[in-house]
Formats: sequence, C-alpha cells, structure tokens
Amino acid sequence: MFYKIIARCSVRILLLSDIHANLEALEACLAAAPAYDVVMNLGDVVGYGASPNEVIVQSRRLGQLFVRGNHDKAVCGLMDTLDFNPIASAAVEWTRNQLTPENLDWLRALPHGPVTMEGVADVQFVHGSPADEDEYVVMPPEALRLLEESPVPLTFFGHTHLQGCFVTSMDAAGKQSEGFYPNYKTVGQAETVDLPIRSGFRYMVNPGSVGQPRDGDWRAAFAVYDTEARVVTYCRVPYKLQEAQERIIAANLPPRLATRLAAGK
Repeated sequence: MFYKIIARCSVRILLLSDIHANLEALEACLAAAPAYDVVMNLGDVVGYGASPNEVIVQSRRLGQLFVRGNHDKAVCGLMDTLDFNPIASAAVEWTRNQLTPENLDWLRALPHGPVTMEGVADVQFVHGSPADEDEYVVMPPEALRLLEESPVPLTFFGHTHLQGCFVTSMDAAGKQSEGFYPNYKTVGQAETVDLPIRSGFRYMVNPGSVGQPRDGDWRAAFAVYDTEARVVTYCRVPYKLQEAQERIIAANLPPRLATRLAAGK
C-alpha cells in the first residue's frame, strides 16, 4: 500500500509508534515535536494504557498515515492472544470492551505494512519487519537479513519499544549489521540526538515507543525524519507519568502496567 502526499522537495515526517493508549505521553510528544509536515504512525495505537478512545481520536486527527500493530489487530479480533502474556491479554480484553464501535472498525481497517509514501523515495514503513508485521527485530544479526533483502535503503519500524537503528553497508566486502542507540545526557529533560542517513548504507530505524518505552528510559520516545537533509532526529520527552499511572489503576487494569512505566521497561 502507498500513501500520496503533496509533492514538495522536502518533507519532515513525525514518526510515532507504540503509543499504547497512553494519552499523557502522546500529548507530551506532540507538544515537544519540532516542525513537521506529515505524521506516520507505526502501529500499536492501543493496548496496555487506559485511554484507548482518546488516543485513537487524537491519532486520527493527526492524519491518515498508519500501519497496524499486533495489539491493534488483537483488540479488534483480527488475531488471537495465544502468544500474549497474561497481562497483555487482560489489557486487550479490557480495551476491546472500552472502545466505541466506530473506533473498533477503524482499528480493523488499518493497513498491513509495509507501506510507502508517494513523493518520499526509497523509504518504507512497517510495524515489526518488512517480512513479518509481527516479527521482533532486536539484535543486529536479525536485522542483517532484512536489510539485505529490503527493496529500499531506509525502513522505519516499531514493535520492540527500543529506540535506535540497525545499519549495514551495501558494498561487496564483509556485510554486517551494527546497532546504534541514542546517547542522551539526562533522564528527565527533553532531549534530541541526530542520526545522519548516509548514501551506500541501509537502515532500519525505530523511533521508540511513545507510550511504553522498554530501553530503561521512562521518557516518551519519537523521531522526525527530514527527507531533504536526510537526518533522523531522535527525541525523548518527559510526560505526566503519574497521571498515566493513575488512569491505569483507576481502570482496574493490571497494576504492573502502571509501575513499569516509571522504569521504562
């Protein structure tokens, strides 16, 4: 599937992934985001958090560029939860019972990745991986095969909740994939780290999770890609963590879903 956008020489794409019904984190990201032209959502809009309807409404207002995530599919009945842990399964069931019929239908209609944007050359967007929308790509050796097989040099993906990227050179000698992870200086302030996208290399770039980071940093994560400058700007921003936790507790969701937010794991 491809999306058509207004043709322009430069496009700044705001990349959001794995919001997981965390309204407070989403609002903080939008407030802190630098200038952007379009928003691409890499899936898992819902699941875990206590604000699924509110997050869907906000996500839909931002635009129509989406790929579906595994929690999105599970909540609307397009996949079972046999591979989900008990806490995740409980959150899926709770979310399904909370969503309006309109929002359930919207989740069900989200497109399968990879998707592309007309006018944005050599880039694709997926949830898990280009080969399998539910695949977890965590280590460089796992990414190498996907990078070699990819029809484009730049893939944006989510699913792992780990902000960073995998990169490999496409020359003939000694191909291997290496990981890159932003090095931030604080644990509580808004920060950015730039990653230049170099010619002759292939990248799988994860903007991180808006609503449930798992890299040990509790701050909400997102990224912006400037197609003209060919730079990915990784972003971390603090949000109203306690309010997000209190919503989860008040909804009688498993308490672990609240406590883990503070640890970023």
